[in-house]
Amino acid sequence: MNPVLVFDIETIPDVEGLRKLHNLGGEIADRDVAEMAFQLRRQTTGSDFLQLHLHRVIVISCALRERDHFRVWSLGEAGDDEGTLIQRFFDGIDKYTPQLVSWNGGGFDLPVMHYRGLVHGVNAARYWEMGEGDYKDSRDFKWNNYISRYHSRHLDLMDLLALYQPRANAPLDAIAQLMGLPGKLGMDGSGVWEAWQNGKIAEIRDYCETDVANTYLVFLRFQLMRGVLDAQQHRAECDLVRATLGKSAAPHWKEFLQLWRS
Repeated sequence: MNPVLVFDIETIPDVEGLRKLHNLGGEIADRDVAEMAFQLRRQTTGSDFLQLHLHRVIVISCALRERDHFRVWSLGEAGDDEGTLIQRFFDGIDKYTPQLVSWNGGGFDLPVMHYRGLVHGVNAARYWEMGEGDYKDSRDFKWNNYISRYHSRHLDLMDLLALYQPRANAPLDAIAQLMGLPGKLGMDGSGVWEAWQNGKIAEIRDYCETDVANTYLVFLRFQLMRGVLDAQQHRAECDLVRATLGKSAAPHWKEFLQLWRS
């Protein structure tokens, strides 16, 4: 079985980058720097959603299905810097060459890590392989790599299910709940900046982990729908997830299992 790696990131405004780009001094509070950037975006687009290169990655959570194991975790420690987190993510791709699975990873998570990886000098040779590298299977990557929107090494479930039509996109939380899954727990993306300012990094990591668990379970249902899994195999995969999460005493997994109805 080829390893499957589901991933999700959480971000906050890159306050130090904004200070540099707008020549702002340290006497201005982080909150005020971010609010200035939000206001500029509202004037330009009507939304305070910042351009992707101005997002700072604070959490990367993963779900890995490999051999007979399943696990969900957040990379690194809560205090690790952004460059360390992004490097660890790409190191995992170097190690496993997994099938990547995401929900809107092609539209947000990966482009953010591309830009931020450039900022920090991250090495991601395997990820950027497109058929010209030194790996023994490099030629295979010409026809199936992580970069192409229509290749399967990275499966952006939202993009594919919408048939690459932005007007057909759906939120993970809604799809998960319609399937009987818990959906988002604790907060949503719009609450991450406020939670970060209040020192709630542990809660942000927990929230991100439940997002990747939801995404993996949606992926399993997709595999059932397209015939990769039969009904018995699908049940077995879901049972493995339940059993794995049930071993944890963490409150977010207890809540997740209580709300999982499908």
